[in-house]
Amino acid sequence: MRRVLAVLRFGLRLGAVTVAIILLTVLAFRWINPPMTLLMQRAAAERGEIAWEWRSMSEIAPEFALSVVAAEDANFCLHYGFDIAAIRAALDDGAERGASTISQQVAKNLFLWPERSWLRKGLEVGFTGLIELFWPKRRILEVYLNIAEMGPGVFGAEAAAQHHYGQAASALGPSRAAALAVILPNPRERNPRNPTASRARRAAQVVDGAATLQADGRAACFLPK
Repeated sequence: MRRVLAVLRFGLRLGAVTVAIILLTVLAFRWINPPMTLLMQRAAAERGEIAWEWRSMSEIAPEFALSVVAAEDANFCLHYGFDIAAIRAALDDGAERGASTISQQVAKNLFLWPERSWLRKGLEVGFTGLIELFWPKRRILEVYLNIAEMGPGVFGAEAAAQHHYGQAASALGPSRAAALAVILPNPRERNPRNPTASRARRAAQVVDGAATLQADGRAACFLPK
């Protein structure tokens, strides 16, 4: 019996230490820029190197931030990590459409591994909640724009802008920003400089959506005042 109690106490202590480390790590990343993610490390191992340069939100064109939110998570400023309306729509469509928010994608890409599993999905929910609790929305989007894959071995807004257009992320205009945002669901297979007709139409919709977000106030949580 004593042995069982000792094991239980050890397990509780280990669990408490693990939770404390997780909480402190998530909180620290509110101010400290995170290191390479597991996805980046895998890409580096496969390709020998990756393109990645961190840029603050002030060094990324607002047009690109607007385009990414319009394309990926139009209600980003309105939800607390989970877009219930989008989840319901996905269920109505037989889960054929994605419903992950930008906050969920940050949780997955920054703290977890790429493969899908119920364990990873459960951890994703927990990390998403912590991110929303500890970070302002502008920081969540800043991290996403710096760690998202935007081409084969190309991560973040700056590397993507340089790779695809030969210009800085701060110089992206509405059209190029939208074309780049549209490749995010499948960045290894899509090229913003050579879009299909459907992606060109989608990019045009994103340009309009970005303007709408700015006009109706749904970008207030991340655009500078």
